[in-house]
Formats: sequence, structure tokens, C-alpha cells
Amino acid sequence: MTHTQASKLHQILNQEYTASEAVHHPRTKIITVSSGKGGVGKSTLTANMAHQLSQMGYKVGVFDADIGLANLDIIFNVRVEKTLLHVLRGEATLQDIVLDVAPNLLLIPGESGDEIFAYNNDEIMMRFAAEAAILDDLDFLLIDTGAGIGKNVQIFLKEADEIIVVTMPDPSAITDAYALIKVTNTFHSDINMVLNMTRNEKEGKLIFDKIKKVADNNISNPPELTYLGNISQDPVITKSSKFRVLFNEEYPNNLCSYELSTVTRRLLEKMEHNVLLPPQRNSFAIFIKRVLDHF
Repeated sequence: MTHTQASKLHQILNQEYTASEAVHHPRTKIITVSSGKGGVGKSTLTANMAHQLSQMGYKVGVFDADIGLANLDIIFNVRVEKTLLHVLRGEATLQDIVLDVAPNLLLIPGESGDEIFAYNNDEIMMRFAAEAAILDDLDFLLIDTGAGIGKNVQIFLKEADEIIVVTMPDPSAITDAYALIKVTNTFHSDINMVLNMTRNEKEGKLIFDKIKKVADNNISNPPELTYLGNISQDPVITKSSKFRVLFNEEYPNNLCSYELSTVTRRLLEKMEHNVLLPPQRNSFAIFIKRVLDHF
């Protein structure tokens, strides 16, 4: 690759914006949603939160980064023919794979396998960066990772602006969530939590308080844990999953939808406190480049 090409790639991916430009080109906020254990409703929460943000007028992209078990297409009830892997191979453009789920809501299909991480060279990324300009106006990019504390999960967590750890009132799920928090704290000390499938709001807060107390007492330089709220166990969520609809859309007046709105509002309020941070360029292309740079 020539010096000119390398310089062009650097310019595309790392251009700095002045404060005035940042007003017109706000950076995409990256929210990574993860869990220590599978089966706690992480992907369902991600999909419904993304839909709720889009209903509020934000432009939202969802990237299915659950390597090995990508399933957001099922939750959104859309058909995926090609994924990000096809784009990196040069077999499709990014515009070919991005799916319109609803107004202001896009799905960027991931790949059920780790072959994606083999595609990291300047020539591929220069082409990809040019194509990814179609996503530069995203307000939020939600990343649905796999469960556990594996290397791939950690990489997506490292590149997040906000991290949400989802767990449920199950001893093994709580233990695995704590393990994820401990690992994440080594590179990202600001961590949000959502308690899913609770009997009520009180149970969710009680479990969070116990996790926070254990973390404060046993982790050197303990993380800053923020409780976003709970989502109660409700038959409408199971019903929505069965019929491949979003509970937030199908049952907007249900308790679980109200609880989700509380979670989303608390996250937005927290992120608004960071508006005075120096403008920083961020986009889907930059995010993918940073992810691949770990390999």
C-alpha cells in the first residue's frame, strides 16, 4: 500500500473536528450491552431499547456482535442474506447489508463466527470507511455482544462509551455478571447495570445493591456502578419473542415497557452529563477499525 493511500486512510478514519463542526456532526455514542451468562434477555433488551430510542427521534444503529450466536435478525423479524463479513470480503457493500427495521432504526448484521477478525488491512478499511459514511449520522450505535468474559466480548466492551451489564435473579447469572464486572473494571470502570426478569422493582434494586457492596468490598479501585433499573418478568415478553415482535412496540402501555422507558431515560440523563467533554470523532467505521486493531 502506498504512502498516499495510508495517508488517505488516516485522514478518513481519524480526521479531527473543531467545536463548531462537532455541533453539526455529533459523534455517534456507542453503547455496548453484555452479560456474564446467556439466557438473561440481553438481546431482547438491546433490541427494545434501540426501538425506544428511535421512537424518541434518535437515529439508531444496532450491530449484532454476538459472535457465534447472532440472532437480532430473529428478534427484529427481518431476513438477513449477507453480513459484515461479506462487506469486508468485498462481496457486498455496507449499504447492501444494512436493514431498515423501523423509522430511524437500522440493523447491521454481524457474523456467527470469528472469521470477521481476519480482515484487518489498510486497503480493506479504506474501502470500508468510504462505504460506512452512510452511517455517519447515527446518534447511537448499540452493540449486542456475546455472553461471558471472552476476548471478543472484552474488545467490544473496550471500545464503548457506555457499558450495560444485564443479569437476572439467578445465583449463577449474578455470579457470572460479577465476574464480567471485575474483568471490565480493568479497562472501563464506569459500568451500568440492568436487572431483568425480576419479580418487582424492589427485587432488582436489592440485587444491585448486593452486587455493588461485594464489588466495593472486594475489588481494588472498585468500579463506578450505576443502576439503570429493572425489567419485570412478564408473559408479554415471552409472547413477543414467540411471535417475533418487540414488546415495547406491541405493548407500549405494559409495565415492562414503562420500566424500559425508565432504564432508557436514566441512561440518557447520565450521558447528558458528559456533553462538556471535548468533541471526539466517532463513527461505525472508526469503531470497526479499532475493534479489528486488537487482532
